[in-house]
Amino acid sequence: LINGYGPTESTTFASWYEVETLPEDTTTVPIGRPIANTTLYVLDAQMQPVPIGAPGELYIGGDGLARGYFRRPSLTAEKFVPNPFSGENSLEPGTQPGARLYRTGDLVRALPDGTIVFLGRIDQQIKLRGFRVEIGEIEAVLSQHPAVRQALVLLREDLPGDRRLVAYLVAQPEQPIVVAEVRAFLLRQLPEYLVPAAFVVLDTLPLTPNGKLDRRALPLPDYSQTDTPVVAPRTPQETQIADIWAEVLGVAQVGVHDNFFALGGHSLLATQVITRIRETCQIELPLRALFETPTVAGLAEQIAQRQPESSRLPALSRRPATTDALPLSFAQQRLWFLHQLDPQSTVYHTPICVRLSGALDVDTLQRSLNTIIQRHEALRTAFVLQDAQPVQAIVPQVALPLPLNDLSALSPANRTRAINQLTERDIQQPFDLAAPPLLRARVLRVAADEHLLLLTLHHIITDGWSMGVLLRELAALYADPAVVLPELPVQYADYALWQRQWLQGDVRERELAFWREQLAGAPETLALPTDHPRPPVQSFRGAVYRFQLPAALTADLHALSRRADATLFMTLLTAWSTLLARFSGQWDLTVGTPIANSTQAALEPLIGFFVNTLVLRTEL
Repeated sequence: LINGYGPTESTTFASWYEVETLPEDTTTVPIGRPIANTTLYVLDAQMQPVPIGAPGELYIGGDGLARGYFRRPSLTAEKFVPNPFSGENSLEPGTQPGARLYRTGDLVRALPDGTIVFLGRIDQQIKLRGFRVEIGEIEAVLSQHPAVRQALVLLREDLPGDRRLVAYLVAQPEQPIVVAEVRAFLLRQLPEYLVPAAFVVLDTLPLTPNGKLDRRALPLPDYSQTDTPVVAPRTPQETQIADIWAEVLGVAQVGVHDNFFALGGHSLLATQVITRIRETCQIELPLRALFETPTVAGLAEQIAQRQPESSRLPALSRRPATTDALPLSFAQQRLWFLHQLDPQSTVYHTPICVRLSGALDVDTLQRSLNTIIQRHEALRTAFVLQDAQPVQAIVPQVALPLPLNDLSALSPANRTRAINQLTERDIQQPFDLAAPPLLRARVLRVAADEHLLLLTLHHIITDGWSMGVLLRELAALYADPAVVLPELPVQYADYALWQRQWLQGDVRERELAFWREQLAGAPETLALPTDHPRPPVQSFRGAVYRFQLPAALTADLHALSRRADATLFMTLLTAWSTLLARFSGQWDLTVGTPIANSTQAALEPLIGFFVNTLVLRTEL
């Protein structure tokens, strides 16, 4: 038995594997080694070879490659790329100067003996809440459950911004599927973030007339579905909490014994739950309370043991229309001050590049952007001096231009060079804080059906959370220009005014006293052995080093965190602090970490500069 693999772009077969014996627990058959006059490469996103055993994209070279796609030069340039390993002295087939490689889009890994194993499609690799997720890996484990005959996993976004994994299962004959057992089965073999939020059991998977999976026919999942009877709230407190859960999780019904995380909850949604409990019940609960007792009944019991918060934050509401001078928030004041020291600095520019696939209506995109600018006052705010003090001046209306650069006729190398130059130019152009809008946009046409949207905003009007809000609203408005977004309860200037009025007098002194005590005697520097003295004028040149932890280690870290009643962040921070202590010889450390700081429900849909750097002191 021969297992043959290959795309049409490479004479049907590019590799082969002779199947002799397979272990009982085998879930996939290798695709083997290349056929004669063919080469296979396993490369990363930069077209560099990956280590043995590491996943990468499969590239095919050799005499069997097609010349390209008929009358589709842009697609040919994208898929048939120059072979970086070709040369005069190469002995491999098809590696003469000018040779090409075909990008298959298939995710594979190489075994120590050179055999290639197919893992799935690159386009099935998704990113969910910061984790890289391989859909095929989840489906493979599900298929190992004795009651499961077929398994399909999808990433659904039934509510804007709320992305969840959903598993569709078909049972073996005479073996009913018990969702709780399947979920427990997955948790024993996969990290928690790979376990779907909902399981849908079907008689058969829906197919199109030509026998392919019909994804559109898959039913909507019921995230509130459990294997245990739903116990309705029994007290007013439980009713309040259940209503909050239903709103945040997007489910119709919540029982008092349902597990928050089994219903699809995660740490970001947990933060929203705690915020709403604070506002509704006037109780300050720590985030860990939801991790310790992730049920409505458990949270209600914790609330019953606490007294209402006497020092609750004052209410956040819209400012009176007669408000004259609008102060800067404390965060904005910091950046405004740094801008006065160096008006040409671009350190606090926040760029983002979005790839847009398919036909693009540039006019609709521009109108959508301007609608968002009109909706969020922060995006049309100027920062000017009034009586020698910086204030916010909100401009009634701003029109944002959206230039289009057509790069589709350039060669791949020249196109990449032009993209980099235009991106660099937009990012490095300083903003005048007194001249809104403090954002610029540009569209780059890479091909007829592929564009890049470049957005650059000054940090004084946005942060990481806000960029997510901006992109979600942009997607909604572009998809349906007639859509009416929910009215914003407050604007950023309302928040800045509220913050200034709250943090004064006794409240401010109490907060300052806490931090003076917390940081008393803290070291001012970290004595790393390879460090250098900081220059008077910083260059801000740096780099980012990215790496992935093995799946088994990640699962162990999650398990350790659960045993210690800690979040994964706490565990990793401890490891980081231990590493710094060993390198520096210092056992008293301060680590700065950014926090979203959207601690009230009214701030969640708002664009603005809320983020703050929190100092975490660890004495090892």
